[in-house]
Amino acid sequence: MLNEILQTILSGISIGCIYGLVALGFVLIYKATEIINFAQGEMMVIGAFITLTLINVLGLNYWAALLFTTVALGCFGMLLERLVLRSLIGEPAFAVVMLTIGLGYFVRSSVSMVPGWGTDTYGFKTPFTDKVAKFGDLVLSWEQLAIIIMTFALIGILMVFFRYTRIGVAMRAASQNQLAAVYMGISVNRVFSLTWTISAAVGGFAGVLLAPITFVHMNMGFIGLKAFPAAVLGGFSSIPGAIVGGLIIGITESFSGFYLPDGWKDVAAYIILILVLIIRPQGLFGIQEKKKV
Repeated sequence: MLNEILQTILSGISIGCIYGLVALGFVLIYKATEIINFAQGEMMVIGAFITLTLINVLGLNYWAALLFTTVALGCFGMLLERLVLRSLIGEPAFAVVMLTIGLGYFVRSSVSMVPGWGTDTYGFKTPFTDKVAKFGDLVLSWEQLAIIIMTFALIGILMVFFRYTRIGVAMRAASQNQLAAVYMGISVNRVFSLTWTISAAVGGFAGVLLAPITFVHMNMGFIGLKAFPAAVLGGFSSIPGAIVGGLIIGITESFSGFYLPDGWKDVAAYIILILVLIIRPQGLFGIQEKKKV
């Protein structure tokens, strides 16, 4: 019984890490621009398919493909912000949100038309495929452990970046008060561009981690609909909250799928979302702000 519970928790933590990474993309962009990027899940789709091509077609090893994909998605996010989103600065937030929704549909449609990608389901091998670690009666998948370790390693890198680097501090300042940041000589446009770059790179990284578990297909991006409640739960203004929210959603979903009747697993995240909005709308780590009008 104890092993069963521990393995259910581990499974929830591993998928929760993915939710947390996607939620982190939501939070980063919202903190910088007060815009919700509903195309964040599609960054995972692009990342997973790029890695699939690099490993299965070009023969690159997993680590090189992971690094290349993360950098490539970062460049894609930068171009997206520069060529598409920057022209909408000053427009109503609703217009930008609708644009991100449209981008999500565009990415899925484009993926389905790429030769070798299409609408089929694919997979690729990793250094962790078909490997398990045994601790007594507890059997742990290396792929699940790799997701957890690599997620927290990435979070550690990002925390060091935001806390100790000059541009990271500038990004934090701009997210707090854009006008004050401009007065201090910070380029807000540059901050916006870098935010979209990091967000897209994190999304691609999450797609590579998720692919061995769910396989690679054009609808992988719909996991963003599960990550959104995680961002709300943690608080849209909190980066650590995004990860904590993802873990809570993942563990809850794992227990719901194992112990409750069919169907509960798919709605568990949204039940939590509704409860959070009723009890604590700002989220677990969010700060309630009041604006004078």
